[in-house]
Amino acid sequence: MSGEFIMEALILSCSTGGGHHMAAEAVQEALIRRGHRADMLDPYTLCGSHMDEKVGNCYIKCAQRAPWLFGFIYLLGNLYRRLPFKSPVYFVNRRMADLMQQFLEAHSYDLIITTHIFPGEILTYLREKDVALPKILYIATDYTCIPFTEEIDCDYYLVPEGTEQEFRSRGIPSERVIPMGIPVRQGFREEMSREKAVESLGLDPDKHYILLAGGSIGAGKILQAMKILRNYLEEHEDTVLIVIAGTNKKLYDRLKEGYGEMPGIMLLRRTECMAEYLKACDLYLSKPGGISATEAAVANIPLIHISPIPGCETKNKRFFEKTGMSKYVPNLRKELIPAMELLRDEEAVGQMKEAQRKQIDPLSAEKIAVFAEKAVRPEGSSRRFHAGHGTKENVCLITD
Repeated sequence: MSGEFIMEALILSCSTGGGHHMAAEAVQEALIRRGHRADMLDPYTLCGSHMDEKVGNCYIKCAQRAPWLFGFIYLLGNLYRRLPFKSPVYFVNRRMADLMQQFLEAHSYDLIITTHIFPGEILTYLREKDVALPKILYIATDYTCIPFTEEIDCDYYLVPEGTEQEFRSRGIPSERVIPMGIPVRQGFREEMSREKAVESLGLDPDKHYILLAGGSIGAGKILQAMKILRNYLEEHEDTVLIVIAGTNKKLYDRLKEGYGEMPGIMLLRRTECMAEYLKACDLYLSKPGGISATEAAVANIPLIHISPIPGCETKNKRFFEKTGMSKYVPNLRKELIPAMELLRDEEAVGQMKEAQRKQIDPLSAEKIAVFAEKAVRPEGSSRRFHAGHGTKENVCLITD
């Protein structure tokens, strides 16, 4: 790319869990490092009245308290997508179209990136109304084609390697499906020894560390795992369990009440140092969220998946286990400790880490940034696309 070209990018996300925002931040970092400008927006903030929080909390509370219900809704989505008409998700999100159009008319962007299908549905409705929009890139944040991805109208669908055929089988044109991987922030792929990570976090270098988390929202069977791990810790006094509750205050309070004074257990609410904890710990126990699993693989830590939220996380778990990047434990009481003992074996750990390095591209965010540049400004094409001013006939182009 020419050094004089500065791209204006809009990255859309949604507050349904932290993963979509994390992927958006990773791409934003990469674009800014390459000299471009990139704004992030949750479209629901345009409504006011904390609408973005209400939308996000609806998903989060369901995932935390009734994951079976989320799985049932996901199943209904998979059944509904077979029908030859638009989904309820489309009709709900198109209500945001006027506000989104007003925002775009007040700003000038060369490119729109979305890490969630909700903004994608809004943009799809605008395109159907012949509103002028720049190129749109959709970034998948799970290792599957989630329901209704195929009904959003994007120029390119950037997906994890190994999932391309599933996206194409849903009717997305083959040439629009690009294997790029799931982007993670720079800190997860930066070289840092275990010793330096331990030192940076103020941990005891003579201890072994196990990390237990339920994603940014603290979902999954954390409390059940704690009951099992309590006995393990009593038998392994050289091991410390670090538990991250995320945004789940109720979970943190229960952990504090039950385990706050126990030796060998370290409780955290939220942390901005997730990359450092992954590099300091010897084993990671987590639900298989698309972003958290990818972050673990990039950090190259032995990984045990527990309690997936039914739906896309079931697919994530399957993908990681099939490729040898994690060990799945469906029955915590019977299988968790044997799985942990297995991953004390150097050969088993080496095989898992090698599978992670082979399957997951740590430079996905950078490659997406380069792809975005080429999508906006292929050789000999127009330099800028002025977005969002009425119809396609009103698009303003500045040629080289």
